Amino acid sequence: MGVNSAASHRRAQDAAHASREVIELLEVLWERGRDAVSSAPVSSSQLRVMYILDRDEGINLRTLGEVLGAAPSSVSRLCDRLHALGFVERSPSQVSRRELQLRLTARGKAYLRDLRSRREVALLNAIDGMPASARTALIEGLASFRSAVEEAPPIRVPGRSERSSRTA
Repeated sequence: MGVNSAASHRRAQDAAHASREVIELLEVLWERGRDAVSSAPVSSSQLRVMYILDRDEGINLRTLGEVLGAAPSSVSRLCDRLHALGFVERSPSQVSRRELQLRLTARGKAYLRDLRSRREVALLNAIDGMPASARTALIEGLASFRSAVEEAPPIRVPGRSERSSRTA
């Protein structure tokens, strides 16, 4: 490894470390506001399901399981809990009577809307304290990060199956 590639690798490691720290700070920030959002908080796995259903309305359990990289029984239990909270509804598929379509209910959509609004306010409060040049750099950096994530191949962890590496 040459000097330039070593320095580049070190900068990538520094960025990964800083990103991990920001994610941990966001988790703490989100947890602080969790009780204020609803009397029916959801787990991070359930919230991920809600985000997917918000984006891909009408998805079936099998496809949701593939997106999550989870076993059908786990996906079914997640949806059972969300259904019990009144956040998800199941209906027969128009394509196949053997499949169920999953959709967020009005209550589920309202929960996500309120959660996103509260999170945005918390972020706005933090970002308002940044200098304009840092905000610009943040916007550009996050846009590049998002593109890199969207274009990246699936993560492969040595010694783990493909399914378990997606759920890690």
